[in-house]
Amino acid sequence: MRIPRPALHTETLVLACAAFLMLAGNQPFWRAALAGRPWGEIGTWGFAAAVYVALTAFYLAFAALFSTRHTVRPLLAVLLLVTASAAYYMERYAIYLDRAMLRNVLATDVREARDLLGWGLAAHLLLWGVAPAALLWWPHLKRRPLGRALAVRAGWVLGSVAVGVGSLLLVFADFASMMRNQPDMRYLVTPGNIVAGLAANTWGRAKRPNQPRTVVGADAKQDTAAAARSRPSLFVLVVGETARAQNFALNGYARPTNPELAARNVIYFPNAKACGTSTEVSLPCMFSPYGRANYNEEKILTSESVLHVLARAGVKVLWRDNQSGCKGVCEGLPAEQVDHKPVPALCAGGECLDEMLLQGMDGVLADGKGNLLVVMHQMGSHGPAYFKRYPPAQKKFTPACETEDLRKCAPAEIVNAYDNSLLYTDYFLGRVIDFLNQAQKTHDTALLYMSDHGESLGEGGLYLHGMPYAIAPDVQTQVPFLMWLSPAFRTAFGVDEACLRGEAKNRQASHDNLFHSLLGIFGVRASVYDRALDLFAPCRAASAK
Repeated sequence: MRIPRPALHTETLVLACAAFLMLAGNQPFWRAALAGRPWGEIGTWGFAAAVYVALTAFYLAFAALFSTRHTVRPLLAVLLLVTASAAYYMERYAIYLDRAMLRNVLATDVREARDLLGWGLAAHLLLWGVAPAALLWWPHLKRRPLGRALAVRAGWVLGSVAVGVGSLLLVFADFASMMRNQPDMRYLVTPGNIVAGLAANTWGRAKRPNQPRTVVGADAKQDTAAAARSRPSLFVLVVGETARAQNFALNGYARPTNPELAARNVIYFPNAKACGTSTEVSLPCMFSPYGRANYNEEKILTSESVLHVLARAGVKVLWRDNQSGCKGVCEGLPAEQVDHKPVPALCAGGECLDEMLLQGMDGVLADGKGNLLVVMHQMGSHGPAYFKRYPPAQKKFTPACETEDLRKCAPAEIVNAYDNSLLYTDYFLGRVIDFLNQAQKTHDTALLYMSDHGESLGEGGLYLHGMPYAIAPDVQTQVPFLMWLSPAFRTAFGVDEACLRGEAKNRQASHDNLFHSLLGIFGVRASVYDRALDLFAPCRAASAK
């Protein structure tokens, strides 16, 4: 028996889709909104119903503004597919889709995205996205004369807004209190969070294409003492990826995740904070003069970084990347994507281990003249495929999770894989220090390592990173930070090692220190320099200040 196709008006189809989206695509929001509310009380059901009706009505009013008989089905299909995809990741990793997280998604390259795809996503997308989207083409859409259609549509929009406002007024005190105490909950309402995030990133404060960067430190120049040094310096800055301080043995972690660094006399800062909880936020911020203390996204994204200031003062700068680029930090400066020239022993499946960052460094050192800063941007511990970030030799902690779907692994297996990735970072940093030791024959050498942000490994139901900073757990904001200075470097730059160790132990460090510490150690004078944020300043000899 053939089932007859129903006939609906456009507004009815939009209403049905909005009701479905709020019910089936927003489980993280409902769990957060109704957490702690007893289901045996009628007030809980009344609150849930009022919020559901209000948000459904607002979705209806918004979508109705852009829906015609010709556009409604493609528009709703896109919303269904996007909501299903977002819900999959939000439920599995407890992420919040705010503007910064959307920027991370837009900036993700194929290599990073591949680790987040799988059969689980395909099945979820088919059930909650493709199937409902296909149903949109089942009913016939009724026609109305143009004048009547406009009048009816206006009535639907205004009526929806009225219903939404009226529903919220019924529970206004409760709803307002919830949103005031948990303002980040709005980033759980899908697909509204995605639409708002995309709009903000497209027309908001983000840097416009081809806009010249604001010059920073136009008066920058090396001081007399720096210019008079007889030997050039080689300073390697390693930007870690997704390394959290809590799992660093140097930070007191019980497991031996830092055997190489422990044997190399590094100076470790145990109290270091990141500027953000994602690469898209932290990387531009840590190289800017604004930092977290004076965070201004527009200024950070549209201004020169400390690398431009150093280059203007005569320091040669080279960015070497094994990840998804420098996020504008090195724009206009020499840069190399090391995985574009893969070495078979270090690269497999389109990905390269971080040791690739050392390939060709002998040539870089031989070709360079004068003071040189090399930035190495790691793949580090980028998740969820932690098991891909280290070779078999670093698989010390077992059994390790060996799938991108972290829900299939026991908590201990996830931690094992993550700790193995840190063990490989430790090995890589040891190799860098060994290279710098050899380079002392011709250069005064030093290393600084700082991760861009931390990571959640299931604590409190959270995975990965990117939580809004105000509510992010410490594991996402506390990062490992360390230095290694060769004897020749300490002598040439007048750095008192004992003093620096004391500073590291007693001082709260952060990404905000990087800009000014690099200027200070290279002897670059500029009006933008703040000595109070220069970690080296209290421990440099008077002649070197």
